[in-house]
Amino acid sequence: MSEMAPMGVRVGCRMIRQGDEAHLLPAEARSIAARQPAMRQASGAGRWIAHRLLAELGVDDVAVLRTPSGAPAWPDGITGSLAHDDEMAVAAVAPVGDIRTLGIDVEPALPLPDDIFALVATPADRTNPADRDLAGRILFSAKEAVYKAVYPLDGEVLGYEDITVDLNTGRATTKTGHRARFVYCAAPRVAVLAFVDGEAR
Repeated sequence: MSEMAPMGVRVGCRMIRQGDEAHLLPAEARSIAARQPAMRQASGAGRWIAHRLLAELGVDDVAVLRTPSGAPAWPDGITGSLAHDDEMAVAAVAPVGDIRTLGIDVEPALPLPDDIFALVATPADRTNPADRDLAGRILFSAKEAVYKAVYPLDGEVLGYEDITVDLNTGRATTKTGHRARFVYCAAPRVAVLAFVDGEAR
Protein backbone atom coordinates (compact mmCIF):
# COMPACT_ATOMS: atom_id res chain seq x y z
CA MET A 1 0.00 0.00 0.00
CA SER A 2 2.84 2.40 0.81
CA GLU A 3 4.34 1.79 -2.62
CA MET A 4 1.00 2.49 -4.34
CA ALA A 5 0.09 5.56 -2.30
CA PRO A 6 0.39 9.02 -3.91
CA MET A 7 3.54 10.98 -3.20
CA GLY A 8 3.44 12.59 0.23
CA VAL A 9 0.96 10.11 1.72
CA ARG A 10 2.24 8.04 4.60
CA VAL A 11 0.53 4.74 5.38
CA GLY A 12 1.04 2.28 8.22
CA CYS A 13 -0.49 -0.84 9.74
CA ARG A 14 -0.30 -2.80 12.99
CA MET A 15 -1.76 -6.02 14.29
CA ILE A 16 -4.00 -5.13 17.23
CA ARG A 17 -2.55 -6.36 20.51
CA GLN A 18 -3.73 -6.73 24.04
CA GLY A 19 -2.85 -3.55 25.90
CA ASP A 20 -2.93 -1.28 22.84
CA GLU A 21 -5.46 0.94 24.61
CA ALA A 22 -2.48 2.24 26.60
CA HIS A 23 -1.29 4.02 23.44
CA LEU A 24 -4.24 6.42 23.62
CA LEU A 25 -3.21 9.83 24.86
CA PRO A 26 -5.36 10.99 27.81
CA ALA A 27 -7.42 13.38 25.66
CA GLU A 28 -7.92 10.66 23.05
CA ALA A 29 -9.08 8.19 25.68
CA ARG A 30 -11.64 10.70 26.94
CA SER A 31 -12.95 11.38 23.42
CA ILE A 32 -13.67 7.69 22.71
CA ALA A 33 -16.93 6.65 24.31
CA ALA A 34 -16.55 2.91 23.64
CA ARG A 35 -15.89 0.95 26.80
CA GLN A 36 -15.40 -2.47 25.20
CA PRO A 37 -11.73 -3.50 25.53
CA ALA A 38 -11.52 -4.65 21.89
CA MET A 39 -12.72 -1.28 20.57
CA ARG A 40 -10.35 0.66 22.79
CA GLN A 41 -7.46 -1.60 21.80
CA ALA A 42 -8.24 -1.03 18.11
CA SER A 43 -8.44 2.73 18.66
CA GLY A 44 -5.13 2.67 20.51
CA ALA A 45 -3.46 0.64 17.76
CA GLY A 46 -4.69 3.03 15.08
CA ARG A 47 -3.52 6.07 16.96
CA TRP A 48 -0.17 4.44 17.71
CA ILE A 49 0.34 4.29 13.93
CA ALA A 50 -1.02 7.81 13.41
CA HIS A 51 1.30 9.33 16.03
CA ARG A 52 4.33 7.83 14.29
CA LEU A 53 3.21 8.91 10.83
CA LEU A 54 2.54 12.44 12.11
CA ALA A 55 5.99 12.51 13.72
CA GLU A 56 7.48 11.82 10.27
CA LEU A 57 5.74 15.03 9.17
CA GLY A 58 7.21 16.93 12.12
CA VAL A 59 3.97 16.91 14.14
CA ASP A 60 4.64 15.48 17.59
CA ASP A 61 2.51 14.77 20.67
CA VAL A 62 -0.79 15.77 19.08
CA ALA A 63 -3.96 14.04 20.24
CA VAL A 64 -6.09 12.64 17.41
CA LEU A 65 -9.50 13.08 19.00
CA ARG A 66 -12.70 11.34 17.99
CA THR A 67 -15.26 13.87 16.77
CA PRO A 68 -19.03 13.53 17.37
CA SER A 69 -19.40 12.13 13.83
CA GLY A 70 -16.91 9.40 14.70
CA ALA A 71 -14.20 10.73 12.39
CA PRO A 72 -10.77 11.57 13.79
CA ALA A 73 -9.82 15.25 14.12
CA TRP A 74 -6.46 15.93 12.50
CA PRO A 75 -4.07 18.83 13.18
CA ASP A 76 -4.36 21.92 10.98
CA GLY A 77 -2.78 21.35 7.58
CA ILE A 78 -3.03 17.56 7.85
CA THR A 79 -5.52 15.12 6.38
CA GLY A 80 -5.74 11.54 7.49
CA SER A 81 -7.83 8.47 8.13
CA LEU A 82 -7.96 5.50 10.50
CA ALA A 83 -9.56 2.08 10.17
CA HIS A 84 -9.47 -1.38 11.71
CA ASP A 85 -11.02 -4.79 11.44
CA ASP A 86 -10.94 -7.37 14.24
CA GLU A 87 -7.21 -7.98 13.92
CA MET A 88 -5.47 -5.10 12.12
CA ALA A 89 -5.42 -1.31 12.36
CA VAL A 90 -4.34 0.98 9.54
CA ALA A 91 -3.74 4.72 9.22
CA ALA A 92 -2.83 7.21 6.52
CA VAL A 93 -1.79 10.87 6.79
CA ALA A 94 -0.63 13.58 4.39
CA PRO A 95 -0.10 17.33 4.35
CA VAL A 96 -3.07 19.10 2.79
CA GLY A 97 -2.06 20.33 -0.66
CA ASP A 98 -2.04 18.14 -3.74
CA ILE A 99 -4.09 15.76 -1.58
CA ARG A 100 -7.17 17.38 -0.04
CA THR A 101 -8.54 14.44 1.92
CA LEU A 102 -7.83 10.77 2.61
CA GLY A 103 -9.90 7.74 3.47
CA ILE A 104 -8.65 4.28 4.38
CA ASP A 105 -10.34 0.96 5.10
CA VAL A 106 -9.21 -2.56 5.94
CA GLU A 107 -11.15 -5.81 5.74
CA PRO A 108 -10.42 -9.54 6.01
CA ALA A 109 -9.42 -11.09 2.68
CA LEU A 110 -12.60 -13.15 2.54
CA PRO A 111 -15.53 -13.15 0.10
CA LEU A 112 -18.27 -10.69 0.97
CA PRO A 113 -21.51 -12.45 1.99
CA ASP A 114 -24.11 -12.35 -0.78
CA ASP A 115 -26.67 -10.44 1.29
CA ILE A 116 -24.18 -7.65 2.02
CA PHE A 117 -23.02 -7.58 -1.59
CA ALA A 118 -26.64 -7.00 -2.62
CA LEU A 119 -26.72 -3.90 -0.39
CA VAL A 120 -23.35 -2.56 -1.54
CA ALA A 121 -23.25 -3.10 -5.31
CA THR A 122 -25.11 -1.06 -7.91
CA PRO A 123 -25.44 -1.64 -11.66
CA ALA A 124 -23.06 1.27 -12.27
CA ASP A 125 -20.20 -0.30 -10.29
CA ARG A 126 -17.41 -2.03 -12.20
CA THR A 127 -15.50 -4.87 -10.54
CA ASN A 128 -13.62 -6.66 -13.35
CA PRO A 129 -10.78 -7.61 -13.48
CA ALA A 130 -10.59 -7.63 -9.68
CA ASP A 131 -10.06 -10.97 -7.95
CA ARG A 132 -13.40 -12.74 -8.49
CA ASP A 133 -13.56 -14.18 -4.99
CA LEU A 134 -12.70 -10.87 -3.36
CA ALA A 135 -14.32 -8.42 -5.79
CA GLY A 136 -17.27 -7.83 -3.49
CA ARG A 137 -15.05 -7.27 -0.46
CA ILE A 138 -12.82 -4.86 -2.40
CA LEU A 139 -15.90 -2.99 -3.63
CA PHE A 140 -17.24 -2.75 -0.08
CA SER A 141 -13.90 -1.52 1.25
CA ALA A 142 -13.52 0.98 -1.60
CA LYS A 143 -16.90 2.53 -0.85
CA GLU A 144 -16.02 2.77 2.84
CA ALA A 145 -12.70 4.46 2.05
CA VAL A 146 -14.23 6.84 -0.51
CA TYR A 147 -16.93 7.85 1.96
CA LYS A 148 -14.28 8.67 4.56
CA ALA A 149 -12.39 10.72 1.99
CA VAL A 150 -15.35 12.81 0.80
CA TYR A 151 -17.26 13.27 4.08
CA PRO A 152 -14.96 16.05 5.37
CA LEU A 153 -15.62 18.07 2.21
CA ASP A 154 -19.31 18.72 2.87
CA GLY A 155 -20.48 16.57 5.79
CA GLU A 156 -22.95 14.68 3.60
CA VAL A 157 -23.95 11.22 4.83
CA LEU A 158 -23.84 8.82 1.88
CA GLY A 159 -25.12 5.28 1.45
CA TYR A 160 -23.46 2.60 -0.64
CA GLU A 161 -25.90 3.39 -3.44
CA ASP A 162 -24.61 6.99 -3.48
CA ILE A 163 -21.04 5.99 -4.40
CA THR A 164 -20.13 4.51 -7.77
CA VAL A 165 -16.84 2.63 -7.94
CA ASP A 166 -14.77 1.40 -10.88
CA LEU A 167 -12.17 -1.09 -9.69
CA ASN A 168 -10.66 -1.15 -13.20
CA THR A 169 -9.63 2.52 -13.15
CA GLY A 170 -9.37 3.16 -9.41
CA ARG A 171 -11.91 5.97 -9.60
CA ALA A 172 -15.14 6.71 -7.80
CA THR A 173 -17.86 9.35 -7.93
CA THR A 174 -20.54 10.32 -5.43
CA LYS A 175 -24.07 11.58 -5.91
CA THR A 176 -22.86 14.86 -4.41
CA GLY A 177 -20.49 15.34 -7.34
CA HIS A 178 -17.19 14.48 -5.69
CA ARG A 179 -14.57 12.46 -7.52
CA ALA A 180 -12.03 10.31 -5.71
CA ARG A 181 -9.25 7.98 -6.71
CA PHE A 182 -8.11 4.91 -4.84
CA VAL A 183 -5.54 2.15 -4.71
CA TYR A 184 -5.99 -1.24 -3.09
CA CYS A 185 -4.27 -4.46 -2.14
CA ALA A 186 -5.93 -7.80 -1.47
CA ALA A 187 -3.34 -9.67 0.61
CA PRO A 188 -2.78 -10.39 3.40
CA ARG A 189 -5.86 -8.21 3.92
CA VAL A 190 -8.05 -6.13 1.68
CA ALA A 191 -6.98 -2.52 2.22
CA VAL A 192 -8.13 0.50 0.24
CA LEU A 193 -6.68 4.01 0.31
CA ALA A 194 -8.94 6.66 -1.26
CA PHE A 195 -8.02 10.27 -1.85
CA VAL A 196 -9.38 13.45 -3.32
CA ASP A 197 -6.76 15.57 -4.99
CA GLY A 198 -6.54 19.33 -4.97
CA GLU A 199 -8.32 19.82 -8.28
CA ALA A 200 -11.19 17.34 -7.89
CA ARG A 201 -14.67 18.62 -7.05
